[in-house]
Amino acid sequence: MKTRDDIESYVMRLELPYDEVGPETWVIHAGEVAEKLIVMLAAPVVVFRCKVMDVPDQHREEFFRTLLELNVTELVHGAYGVEGNSVVLGDALQLENLDYNEFQATVEDISLAVANHYPKLAKFRASA
Repeated sequence: MKTRDDIESYVMRLELPYDEVGPETWVIHAGEVAEKLIVMLAAPVVVFRCKVMDVPDQHREEFFRTLLELNVTELVHGAYGVEGNSVVLGDALQLENLDYNEFQATVEDISLAVANHYPKLAKFRASA
């Protein structure tokens, strides 16, 4: 079973700026759009979460439909969800057999998804 030290070493190996904000929580500064990717050790999984934007006030039905379409057509493991008034992209990996390559791929997938999807989602915010 992987430990907190293993996850911390994976975060460090990414060579991205990060902050340790709790004993088992790190904030990775992954890019311009996905600027804060939270990684939490919550055995038996590692949870990845990234706030994408606030839920727009107008055109909500079309916005939520777009999120659901992105979930099914462009995301393999993670998914968009809503927490409070925030749109969040999240994923979770099994801790037991987690290796660095899988960890790195998840961070890169989330960063790439947010960068690619943000223009499609931000247009709803602009029309509010």
